Amino acid sequence: METTDPQYWNERYLKGETGWDMGRVSPPLQAYIDQLENRDLEILIPGAGNSYEASYLLEKGFRRVTVLDIAPLLVEALRRTFAGTTLQIVEGDFFKHQGSYDLVLEQTFFCALPPLLRQDYVTHMHTLIRPGGHLAGVLFNRDFAQDGPPFGGSEAEYRELFTPLFEIKTLAPCYNSHPARQGSELFINFLPK
Repeated sequence: METTDPQYWNERYLKGETGWDMGRVSPPLQAYIDQLENRDLEILIPGAGNSYEASYLLEKGFRRVTVLDIAPLLVEALRRTFAGTTLQIVEGDFFKHQGSYDLVLEQTFFCALPPLLRQDYVTHMHTLIRPGGHLAGVLFNRDFAQDGPPFGGSEAEYRELFTPLFEIKTLAPCYNSHPARQGSELFINFLPK
């Protein structure tokens, strides 16, 4: 079953096969969110999972946050969890999603996609971010023994992949990763060209 198939992700959630879920907002993303001053940013979180980052954004006063996920069961659960909030919850395929955002937060979505879709990710991401906007978050800086997801990668690979369409403001090892991810994450902050 393909990792781009909604049923694949439904089954992962049903079976509790969610090893990527830290049970909290990613520390590098929390630190990034903490320094954001403009609470009116239009923000997208693709592959939202349990949406700890979205919850944290809402706590911090951001009201224009959209989460996107392909798994119907997860989306249904998120709609219950976030009922009565301003969070926009969209069930759908990232590659078909249309919108215009000031900030896209990357947290375990890129690594869930088969590597053959990475160029499509970069191209489509570029269409979603407004001029002056940012793609920020974390990418794995390691390989995995098993076939993914997650799928690993390296700083050199990401630099080559993103540079044609994005200015690389930050692409550096995370100093504040979750203990389970110490030494294996890169923080990114890319601006569309």
